[in-house]
Amino acid sequence: MASRFARAVVRHPWMVIIAWVLVVVVASDRAPRVVEALTAKGEPPQATESARADALLHTRFSRPLDNVFVVTLEAPAPLDSGRSGAVLDSLAAVLGRLPYVQSVTSWRTADDTSFISRDRRAALLFVALRVPDGGGALALVAPFRELVRGTLVRQGVDTLEFRAHVTGESPLEADLRTVSESDSRRGEIRLAPLTLAVLVLAFGALVAALLPLIVGFIAIWVALALIALIATATPMSVFVMNITTMLGLGVGIDYSLLVITRFREELGEGGDASGAAIRATETAGMAALTSGLTVLVGFGALLLTPLVETRSLGIGGLVVVGVAMVLSVTLLPALLTVLGHAIDRPRWLARRLAWYHTGTFWRRWAERVSARPLRALLVGGLLIGALSWPMSHMRIGLPARQWWPAGTESARGADALERIGVGTVTQPIRALIELPAGQRAVGAAALRGLQRLADSIGKNPRVRQVRSIANPGPVRSVLALSILYSDLPEARKAFPDFVDSYLSTDGRLALMDIVLQDSVSLTSGMAVARDVRRLVHRGAKGLEGSEAAVGGFFASTLDLQDILLGRFPLLVGIIMSVTAVMLAIAFRSVLVPLKAVVMNSLSVTASFGLIVLVFQQGWGSGLFGLSGPTEAVFVLIPVLVFAIVFGLSMDYEVFLLARVKEAFDRTGRNDLAVPEGLSASASTITSAALIMIFVFGAFAFARVFVVQVLGFGLAMAVLLDATVIRMVIVPALMQLAGAWNWWPGGRR
Repeated sequence: MASRFARAVVRHPWMVIIAWVLVVVVASDRAPRVVEALTAKGEPPQATESARADALLHTRFSRPLDNVFVVTLEAPAPLDSGRSGAVLDSLAAVLGRLPYVQSVTSWRTADDTSFISRDRRAALLFVALRVPDGGGALALVAPFRELVRGTLVRQGVDTLEFRAHVTGESPLEADLRTVSESDSRRGEIRLAPLTLAVLVLAFGALVAALLPLIVGFIAIWVALALIALIATATPMSVFVMNITTMLGLGVGIDYSLLVITRFREELGEGGDASGAAIRATETAGMAALTSGLTVLVGFGALLLTPLVETRSLGIGGLVVVGVAMVLSVTLLPALLTVLGHAIDRPRWLARRLAWYHTGTFWRRWAERVSARPLRALLVGGLLIGALSWPMSHMRIGLPARQWWPAGTESARGADALERIGVGTVTQPIRALIELPAGQRAVGAAALRGLQRLADSIGKNPRVRQVRSIANPGPVRSVLALSILYSDLPEARKAFPDFVDSYLSTDGRLALMDIVLQDSVSLTSGMAVARDVRRLVHRGAKGLEGSEAAVGGFFASTLDLQDILLGRFPLLVGIIMSVTAVMLAIAFRSVLVPLKAVVMNSLSVTASFGLIVLVFQQGWGSGLFGLSGPTEAVFVLIPVLVFAIVFGLSMDYEVFLLARVKEAFDRTGRNDLAVPEGLSASASTITSAALIMIFVFGAFAFARVFVVQVLGFGLAMAVLLDATVIRMVIVPALMQLAGAWNWWPGGRR
């Protein structure tokens, strides 16, 4: 079947090429606009407490305060008087007149000094929006920022001295979209010359070097168009752009490198272009498909997770790897058939780089490893073990720093909030308490119960303030509050922003916002959210029979973490077992797939160890623009690294095993097949891995933290896999196993 398919492609190469040109033309309509279809806002995991709290906020409150812009203003003089104070008041007045603004809260209107810094030179405006959903708020970010800047200019102030920034959830999402698109484009531009240089070295020919780049960029372009189409039916995270660029270049070039190398070998043995293309597709092309299918297993497993982010990356990975696989066995063989011997041009370049392809070094290396397999196994095992050891200290949670995308206005605004002393004001823990039917949250007993609960929560030294209808700001007695709320419609008229935000329309559901101390890191914030849940569910006297739900950023992240960690063993089991079965079928062996699963696991654990060492503990983190250790590893990282690395590592396993198996089928001697297969595939694996390291490593310097750690982890995993694992441990194990490698299949 593979032979018939290869012959059909080679027999009609121009038809295949024209078909792909048409596909690229059609993709050109959607691919450039893919970022518009993506979202950076992670929804709370469904069927969780944080999702229930989010739904209650949206359905039971008339002013839920879930769409908020935070404006920070820093001035050269105190903002509580004089020219600077007039600028702040003018800005608040202009924003308050906007039709989509519900309210503007400042230190003056709230009579709250937490809205202004101790030196009075920095202040914030809390701008509540009147929009139907987060998407509406997202569309307002750019014009709102422009209005803020324009207001300062019209006031005649120096915008270098008066610095205003707009931050918050929707501004962060807008900046994430921009940064993700920018990092992807910048990565493609920077990687093109680097990968071309490696490919020229690998092939010794400029024409041959250009083909993998063509395949890689077409894979990215077509995949982005398909992702834009899929995003119309299901939410897709903006992070999928980065993974598409990384994988499109990586696997597209990997598979092309394998097929082109085999094609040139067949040409060198005296074959014609058509025959060489058929043979390359039958062997290297099928190896690429086998490798690609193992990669797809990891991404397919991500579809079992209930999160938009992980499902999006799973879908994106399936799409871009699938497109790269199809390109490697259709467009690439067609182009090779048309080019023929012209693929080796210019000839002078091939002569100058012939040393790279002689295989002398790799032959000597393979013979040395095969001669002393136990020593090679011991040295390689000790090195991988040492790198994996820090994994035992991995701490899962939100990072203590670098969460905001570097260099963006939302990040500068977040830094300003920290200077003011309210860095966590945009991320309160939101507790909702619903009284039993027939009772109201503004009754005397309920108010007293809410105050008791707030007092219990406030005893935590990491809690700065608790706001609710029972804790409106200035100290009020239960009697005074009961009188205030006795005529609830009048209270809503008198204080609409506060009452409608913290009391449901039916009066049974009360919202409690827990604001953390500025010194509390994101890592510790999750622990506070867990403590708040414990206290809220335990209840307080006066709240008997009430139901509670705790949501907000920290609680949602807590739910996400618990779900992913709960699903992680299932993902690991599925990926390992399906991959092992696929390799057993492909190589008709029991030992080979078991060994491959163990080796890939070593790559993953070693990369985890390096992530802990560099990011969590901060060793060398300054090289990646970090200001210090992150103290924790975000839960998405180990899940994504395992799912992606396990499949990508299999690329080199399949490349190596395919050549070893060919040699064994021809000679029947495992002791000769292992060094022959290793020396024949070593330069290809090295070149492919070097390109992968460049591709993934470039994203280790991205401005989005998750992408940055993911890029670093993947680059390190590929580096270790292509060197220590595939060049030392695997051949040593295969040499020791002898003919048992191919039991029960034996020779073909």
